Amino acid sequence: MAQHCCGNTEFTGLDPAYKRILWLIIVINGAMFGVEMVAGILAQSQALQADALDFIGDTLSYGISLWVIGKAASIRSNAALFKGFTLTVMSLWVVGSTIYRIFVINSPEPFTMGAIAVVAFAANLISVLLLMRYKDGDANVRSVWLCSRNDAIGNLIVLVAASGVWYSNSAWPDLVVAGIMAGLFLSSAWQITTQALREKRNSGDAETHCSSS
Repeated sequence: MAQHCCGNTEFTGLDPAYKRILWLIIVINGAMFGVEMVAGILAQSQALQADALDFIGDTLSYGISLWVIGKAASIRSNAALFKGFTLTVMSLWVVGSTIYRIFVINSPEPFTMGAIAVVAFAANLISVLLLMRYKDGDANVRSVWLCSRNDAIGNLIVLVAASGVWYSNSAWPDLVVAGIMAGLFLSSAWQITTQALREKRNSGDAETHCSSS
């Protein structure tokens, strides 16, 4: 599973089984984006819509991951940097829309929130289990793991928010959870970006070393 060139031993995705898993997860995430976005709009749930946005972001991210497999380290690190940037943009969108909802509060429908969160968690749990053995690869591979892990955590948090909305008859639990998910996006963006920058720097040093050897 490793790629060896001038000491680089991180898994970079060059495994047919990994590619098949990515295709399966792309289909799962694309389908769940449609289901969760429609449910989020109908239930007036900001948390569900934020999670749906995460699903479509992951779908695009996994497509990029497939495309860069086998390409030069600089291309893979640039792809990871792009993913970090998109996660940052997503988090800012969630923060902005959540702030807007604070001033236009409508309590979401908790039972729809809860039901969809359970379905989404099951979908993401499948993805997490499939990707478990690949979680410590390069920045591009690791970003796939982090996105799936975030989704599973986010679904559990949405489920908690649905319980809070039902118990309190208030929109605040939904809005708080949307804010937590924005923070989770930012944390993953930071991890992916810093690792990608490190790999980009190391690949440049390795290429210089290899060419001079």
